[in-house]
Amino acid sequence: MVAAFKKGGDMAAMQKVFDGHNDFLLRLMKNVDQRKSVWLEQNDKGHLDLPRMRAGGFAGGLFAIFVPPKTDGPPPDFMELMKETPYDLALPPLMTHDAAQATALTQAGLMHWMVRMAPNDFGLCLTAAEVSATMAAGKIAGVLHMEGAEAIGPDLDALYLFHAMGLRSLGPVWSRPTIFGTGVPFRFPGDPDIGPGLTDLGKDLVRLCNQLRIMVDLSHLNAKGFDDVAEISDAPLVATHSNAHAISESARNLTDDQLDVIRASGGMVGLNFATFFLRPDGRGRTDVGWDVVLSHLDHLIDRLGEDHVGFGSDFDGCILPAEIGDVQGLPALQEAMRTHGYSESRIAKISHANWVGVLERTWGA
Repeated sequence: MVAAFKKGGDMAAMQKVFDGHNDFLLRLMKNVDQRKSVWLEQNDKGHLDLPRMRAGGFAGGLFAIFVPPKTDGPPPDFMELMKETPYDLALPPLMTHDAAQATALTQAGLMHWMVRMAPNDFGLCLTAAEVSATMAAGKIAGVLHMEGAEAIGPDLDALYLFHAMGLRSLGPVWSRPTIFGTGVPFRFPGDPDIGPGLTDLGKDLVRLCNQLRIMVDLSHLNAKGFDDVAEISDAPLVATHSNAHAISESARNLTDDQLDVIRASGGMVGLNFATFFLRPDGRGRTDVGWDVVLSHLDHLIDRLGEDHVGFGSDFDGCILPAEIGDVQGLPALQEAMRTHGYSESRIAKISHANWVGVLERTWGA
């Protein structure tokens, strides 16, 4: 088993972290010839690998299947385009399930491969009890998530297949339309109130997710789609990686009205570390102080309560504040929370306990 992080200096005891969102599977898929080293060896690329997860106290999280846009030429560099504001980037076109399934299956397979390559360090978890037991055993608890449901066809049969492979969380859309609904664009300033809500197929998808106890992720849905899920779903409402629109007017961030609806459902929100969703000016730049990060946490706690807020880092899928850098920056974030006046019990809730709680409420104990 990879050695766990030993704190140094005057850093207070590190709280383990369960994280609501990362894009490590996509990074693994892109590094065909270096997959073993990308996973098992510490490196200076991206935000995650097994040694750095251990060093940062990363004890578990939702690992996203994400199918990137398919283009005739080089894909647009969204991160570069979002370094200056205002921006309003065109949504990629709808992708069919025939075009998306091979990529999605590859990434689901990589999740299982990660277990096979590090069985003493990493486990694929199907229940909330398994998440708790895996973390208690000192292993990283991985949950398979899908960011954008393009790989699920109109008959919904593929959802059963992915569920059998371990899928336990799903966002109907990324920032492009699907046959299920409409995503919000990369736009600043902007708000999520754009376009129609869920399609009839999208409503059926939410109902089937409820039946299978697959958590439905609201993070990329537009306002009307959010309202449709809130009306249909019998589960807590969860946004795995979203921030406060009151602080940063990105179309991807949640309004106070949406936060109030999430709180009423017993759901939660994972704080997104992406600088373009944190910064009040919306820029994708790394010079973001702890004051900005903590202002979002304070606002989320004010609207949701401290039992309904966690982390949703977006590791390996965004530009991070320099203060965080990569997964090894999680202890520094916790120390900033202490300095800000958060109690140790509040830090524990935000770092991992709230995620375990909402998974129990969604999946059952």
